[in-house]
Amino acid sequence: MPRRPMHMTGAPEAPLRVALGELRTRLDVPQDFPPAVLAAAASAAKAPCLPDHDATDIPFFTIDPPHSVDLDQALHLSRRGTGYRVRYAIADVAAFVVPGGALDAEAHRRVQTLYFPDGKVPLHPPVLSDGAASLLPDQTAPALLWQIDLDAEGRTVAAEVRRALVRSRAKLHYEGVQRQIDTGTAEEPLALLKVIGLLREGLERERGGISLNVPEQEIVERDGSYALEYRAPLAADAWNAQISLLTGMAAADVMIASEAGILRTLPTAPGGAVARLRRSAKALRIDWPHHVSYADVVRSLDPSDARHAAFLQECTSLLRGAGYSSFTHGELPSPAVHAAVADEYTHCTAPLRRLVDRYAGELCVAAVAGHEPPQWVSAALDALPKEMADGSRRANTVERECVDLVEAAVLKERVGEVFEAYVVDVTEDEPEVGTVHLEDPAVVARIVSGEGRLPLGERLRVRLTQADPGTAKAQFAPA
Repeated sequence: MPRRPMHMTGAPEAPLRVALGELRTRLDVPQDFPPAVLAAAASAAKAPCLPDHDATDIPFFTIDPPHSVDLDQALHLSRRGTGYRVRYAIADVAAFVVPGGALDAEAHRRVQTLYFPDGKVPLHPPVLSDGAASLLPDQTAPALLWQIDLDAEGRTVAAEVRRALVRSRAKLHYEGVQRQIDTGTAEEPLALLKVIGLLREGLERERGGISLNVPEQEIVERDGSYALEYRAPLAADAWNAQISLLTGMAAADVMIASEAGILRTLPTAPGGAVARLRRSAKALRIDWPHHVSYADVVRSLDPSDARHAAFLQECTSLLRGAGYSSFTHGELPSPAVHAAVADEYTHCTAPLRRLVDRYAGELCVAAVAGHEPPQWVSAALDALPKEMADGSRRANTVERECVDLVEAAVLKERVGEVFEAYVVDVTEDEPEVGTVHLEDPAVVARIVSGEGRLPLGERLRVRLTQADPGTAKAQFAPA
C-alpha cells in the first residue's frame, strides 16, 4: 500500500518531535541495532559477495528525493529498434547478508523500514542501507540487473535478470528530472522516462489498473502551532513508479513460469469501503457521479489542490487488504492478481527497505538461470507471508498513530471551535460513535454523540472537544 508520506523539520525539543519520540517507545519500535548486528554489517560492508558479470560500463542513474541515501534502484533507458530496453539495477542485499546470521535474523525481526514524520527506523544498519549496499553515485556495487525489452507500445516482449556489478553515474531528484524533461535538455536515457512512462500509464488504463500518486504532507511549525501543507507529486514521480511496477510484474511472470514464488496480492475492494470513500469525496466536495468509476475519478484529480490531495490520502484505504501469498508447484494463490495493478505482481525493487524483496529477487535470478532456488529461500517461503503481514501491521499502526498525533497537534489550539464535517462512518454496535471528515482542515477523526444515532452520509456541524498530541487524539461532538 502506498504510504502517506509525512515530513517535518524543527528542533529536537519541539513538542511534536518529543511526542513522536514517545510514540516510538509506546509502540516498542526497534531502534538501535544490537552490537553483533552492527559488527556483522561493518564486516559485510568491507567484503560482500561480488558477482562475476561487470556492467559498470552502463551509465545508470538514480531518481529519488534529494536527501535520500538508501538507493534501491538505478536505471538506464534506451531505444531498441522500434521499441525500448529498460535496464533496472536493484541493490543486491543478499551479497551482504549471510542466511541465518545476525544481520538476517535482525532483518526478519524488523521486516521493513518504518517511516515517521521526523525520520525512519531502517531495516538494515545504515553502513549497508545508506552505504555499501546502496546504489550511490560513483560507487561500484553488486546488483540484480533486470533487462526488460518493450515493443513500440510499451508491452514487455522479454525479461531477464542476473547478478552484476553496476556503477551509478548520477543521483537525480524528481524536480530536476521534471525540469530537464520539460525544457528538452534531458539526454535520451532520461528523456525516455517520459516516453516509456506514458506508454506504461496507457497500458495501465487499458488493463484497468490505477496508481495512486499520494502527495507528501509537510508539517509546518508556526508560532508554536502546526499546519499541514501538501507537496503534489510530479509527473516524473509517476513515470519513475511505472518502471518499478513494470519490473514487479516481470518478476511475477518469471516466478509463475518457474512455478514457485511469492506474489503481492489485493482482492477487489468491498462495496462498503468504496461507499465510505464516496462519503469522503462528498465531505471534500469532490465530484464523483455514480456512473464514473473509481479509477476515472482518481485520474481526474489535481494533487496540487488541497482537497484533491486529501482525498488521494483517503484513497489508500482501498489498498488495506493487500497481502503476500507464496506458492509452489505452480499452485497459484487465489486471488493471484493485485487489484490496483490489475495483473500479477510482486515486490522486488526495494530490498534495502523491505524483507520480502530479497527473497523475490533470489527466486527470479535462480529461475532465469534455470536453477533451483537457494535452500534458504525455499525454506522461508511458507513463513514469509505471515512475517510480512505482521510487519505491515506494525507499519500501518505507526502510520495511523502518526497521522492521529499530527492531526492532534494541528488542532490543539482550536479546541471548542465548530467545523463543517461529513459523517463517513458509524460504528455498527455503537451508532452514537463514528468518524467525521472535516473539509478544512482535511482531518479524519472520531466523533461521539450524546444525542443518539449519528447521521451517516450527511453533513454535520461538529465541535472539537479534545486534541493534544501524545495525550488525547482529536475527537468531536455534534455542535
